[in-house]
Amino acid sequence: MAESTAILKGTLDLMVLKALSWGPLHGYGVAQWIRRVTGGTLEIEDGALYPALHRMERRGWVAAEWGVSENNRRAKYYALTARGRRQLRRELKVWGRFSAAVWQVVDAKEV
Repeated sequence: MAESTAILKGTLDLMVLKALSWGPLHGYGVAQWIRRVTGGTLEIEDGALYPALHRMERRGWVAAEWGVSENNRRAKYYALTARGRRQLRRELKVWGRFSAAVWQVVDAKEV
């Protein structure tokens, strides 16, 4: 069972966009990818994932179409759009600055 880890506000979009940068995935596939690359530390709940995917679809960051999953079930597959790739680049820059700043605080040697 994964450690209970709160997702910082704004990081879910970044993780979903990154997952989709490797190619189209259905929602469960996105959640599996995040779980796998974090060694099980992060598990994205359906109640957070699907609203995020729908929001990204409304914003034009992802496009969705129905297909058949590896289990031979009907599934909605999401793919990054050109706008979504631009958004991913923006979010990666912001996250890079933020995480570097947090690390400076955590690694501080002075009071």
